[in-house]
Amino acid sequence: MSSVFELGPAVVPVVVLEDVEDAVPLAEALVAGGLTAIEVTLRTPAALESIRAITRAVPDAVVGAGTLLTPDHVAAAKAAGARFLVSPGWTDRLLDAMRGSGLPFLPGVSTASEVVGLLERGVTDMKFFPAEAAGGTAYLRSLASPLPQARFCPTGGIDADRAPDYLALPNVGCVGGTWMLPKSALQARDWDRITALAREAAAVTA
Repeated sequence: MSSVFELGPAVVPVVVLEDVEDAVPLAEALVAGGLTAIEVTLRTPAALESIRAITRAVPDAVVGAGTLLTPDHVAAAKAAGARFLVSPGWTDRLLDAMRGSGLPFLPGVSTASEVVGLLERGVTDMKFFPAEAAGGTAYLRSLASPLPQARFCPTGGIDADRAPDYLALPNVGCVGGTWMLPKSALQARDWDRITALAREAAAVTA
């Protein structure tokens, strides 16, 4: 099984879609800006159909499903065409479902004990959430020495200014965020602006 960290650039847009009609043009805008790995969160009724639409219409996009909370979410996301899975936390049942999917996955952690629990189960790739509220770069830096096997995708409160600091850490493989998706641009369907912001985000690690 490949790693989520190998699926695209080191910045992953975290997308909340209210309208399926926006899914394809939004994904096209992000891909045009160089952000090909896109996490669509299962926070809205439009999420699964949006994943299907992007998978069909935007072949250069690597679409994943986020905010997975149950094994049923995992099954539905895979059926919709998701190519990676992300959860804000983990339980044994959820972890078994994600592992059983055969897809790359990032279970969420915010404490050292949760990290150790995943390492015991052979999982080294994790989401660190909510990143800023849980201690930010200082916390992740403190985990690097005692837990060097763990690699993280921090998400939550990260913006264009903070992203480079996270990506400079040895135990961070990518970051997730919404800063390239301002509400004003989404509401106006200003795809050109989103492409420009995506290009700036992709350049963080260029």
